[in-house]
Amino acid sequence: MSMLRIVRNERGFAFAVLILVTLAVASLTGAAMVLGTNSRLISNAHERQDMLETVADDGLEGGRALLNSNPALYPDTGGYTELYNGPAFDANGQPIQGVTLSIYAGPVGITSGQYGVYGAIVSVARDGGRGIAVRRSQIMQESFSRYAYFTDIEPSNIAFGSGDQIFGPVHSNDDIKIYSSGATFHKEVTTAGVVADTGQFRKSYGTFLEGVREKVPRIDMPQTAEFARLRVQAQAGGTAFTATSGNPTGRARLRIEFVAIDLNGDGDVRDADEGFIRVYQSNDANWVVGAAPIDDLKDSETCGHFHGSSPKTFVSAKAHTTHNYGHTWLDALKRDPGNDPRCFLGGDSTLFNEFRANDGKGSWLQWTGPVDPRLNGRADRNYLFPITRLLNPNFKGVIFVDGDVAISGVLRGRVTLAATGNIIIADDITYATDPSVGTCDDILGLFSQKDIVIANTPINAPWKPSSGSDYTTYDDTKDEWVHAFVLALNQFWVQDYDSGSKTAEKCEGTNWGRGCLYLTGGIVQRTRGAVGTTGGTGYLKRYSYDHCGVAAPPPYFPTTGRFARAQYFDVDPADFGDAESYFQKLQAGI
Repeated sequence: MSMLRIVRNERGFAFAVLILVTLAVASLTGAAMVLGTNSRLISNAHERQDMLETVADDGLEGGRALLNSNPALYPDTGGYTELYNGPAFDANGQPIQGVTLSIYAGPVGITSGQYGVYGAIVSVARDGGRGIAVRRSQIMQESFSRYAYFTDIEPSNIAFGSGDQIFGPVHSNDDIKIYSSGATFHKEVTTAGVVADTGQFRKSYGTFLEGVREKVPRIDMPQTAEFARLRVQAQAGGTAFTATSGNPTGRARLRIEFVAIDLNGDGDVRDADEGFIRVYQSNDANWVVGAAPIDDLKDSETCGHFHGSSPKTFVSAKAHTTHNYGHTWLDALKRDPGNDPRCFLGGDSTLFNEFRANDGKGSWLQWTGPVDPRLNGRADRNYLFPITRLLNPNFKGVIFVDGDVAISGVLRGRVTLAATGNIIIADDITYATDPSVGTCDDILGLFSQKDIVIANTPINAPWKPSSGSDYTTYDDTKDEWVHAFVLALNQFWVQDYDSGSKTAEKCEGTNWGRGCLYLTGGIVQRTRGAVGTTGGTGYLKRYSYDHCGVAAPPPYFPTTGRFARAQYFDVDPADFGDAESYFQKLQAGI
C-alpha cells in the first residue's frame, strides 16, 4: 500500500511538471511571437522613416532645380516661398502611397547681396501616420566671379590655342573652338553649344582635366537694371560719380586712382582701414590717361625725365622745348645709363613735383566726409575717399560711375566698380595683398555696361619718342598687371592690339610687342575681345584664376541666378513647427 501511494504521488508530480513545462513553452512562444511582431513593426517604422528621409533629401535637389530653372521664384528681400506642395514620387515617377512633400525656399543672413546671395531650401516629407522628416540645405547664388572665362558669343575668328592654360571654370553660351596648337582646361568646361569638332577645330585638341559638358542650359548675361541697384549702393557711401560718355576709344575724362596708405606706420598697407581712392576729372580725355600722338612725344607734358638728385625734379618733354637745360627733349626721352625717362597719368603729383588739387588741366574731387587725423601732413588729405567701413561707415563696397572712367593704382579693400560707359585701364591695377596668398583680403570687380579696354598709351605700351627713334619703355614695369574680375556687357580688349611694336618688350623671355598681360581674376564678356596677335603685336596673355571669386566674391557683383549647394542639415521636426516660423528663426539667426 505504501509503495502504491508513492508511485501514485510520483505520477501526479510528473503531470504537474508537464503542465508547468507546457505553460512555460507556451509563454515563451507567445513572447517570441510578440517580440517578432514588435520587431516587424519597428523594422517597418524604420523603413518608413528611411523612406521619408530619402524623399526629404530628394526634395532639396528638386527645390534647387526649380530655382535654377526659374530664378524669379526666389524671394530676394525676405520671407519665403513655397516651391512645391503635393504627393511624393518614387524613382520611377510613381506616387508614393500616403506620402506628401513640401519644399520651401527663402533668403537667410544678410540679404542685401554685399557679401553674396545666400538662402535656404527646406524639404518636409510626411506620411499619414504622423511620420515626418525635415531637411535643410544652405544655398548661394553663383557669382559671375566664379568663372575664369565666360562668353555669350564666341567669335568665328578667335579660338583657344597656343597652349592656353585656363585654371578656373569655363562656360560659353556658344560653341567652343580649339586650334591644333591646343589648350588645357584645369576645371570643368560647360557650353550651351558643343566643342567644335569640324574643320580646323577639334575637340581632341583640348585637354579637359575635370571634364566637359555640352548642351547645358544657357546662362544669361546680367541685365542693365543691375546698374540702377549698384548706383543706390554707391550713393550711400558717397562713392557715386558722374562723368561723360562717348569719349574716343581708350579715353576718359574721369579717373579713379586706388590708393593704399600706411596709416599706423607698421610698414605695410594691408590693414583693414588703409584703403582709399582719389578721383580726378578734366575736360581733356587724352591728358587724363597720359595719351600721346604716335611717334611724337615732343610736346608731351606727361612724359619726360628727372633732374637733380635729392630731391629729383621731373621735367616734361615740352618743358625742354621752351627752356635750355643743356640737352634736348629727345635726349630727355632716351633710355641711357643714368637717365630714367618716364610717363605719368594726367594729374599725377610727380608731374608738378607736388600734389595740386587743381593743376590747370584738371582737378581732384574733394571728400566731403570726416578726415582721419592720421592723414594730417598729407597735402591730399581732403581728397582721399575712404573705401572701408571703418572710416566710411556707409560704404557698401560699391563705386559707381555714370559714364566712362579710367582706373589705376593699388587697391586695399573689397570693391565692385560699375560704370554705365567704358572702363579704361590706364595703368596697372593691383592688390595691396598678393592674390596668390589666397586670403581674399582684397578683391575688385569691374562691371561695364559697354567695354573694358586697356588703353594704348606710352604708359601701357613701348613708344617711339620720334619717328626715327627706337621703341622705349616709359612705365615702371614693361608688363601690364590687372588684379580684377572683369565683366563687360560687350568686350574686354586692348586698344590697337594689332599695331605698334612686335619685339620691343619681352614676355618671360619671349620677344613681344607690349610684354605680358598678367591678369589675376576672371573674364566675363558678351563676346571675346582681342588682346594681341600671333604676329607679336599687343600682349601675350598670362592669366591666373583667383579662387576668391567663388569663396568671397566682390560686393554686389552680378550673379548668374543659379544656386549652388552649400551646407546640409538634418532638422529635428520638433524644432520645425511650420515654414513661416522656421524661416523667421533662420532669418533672425536663431
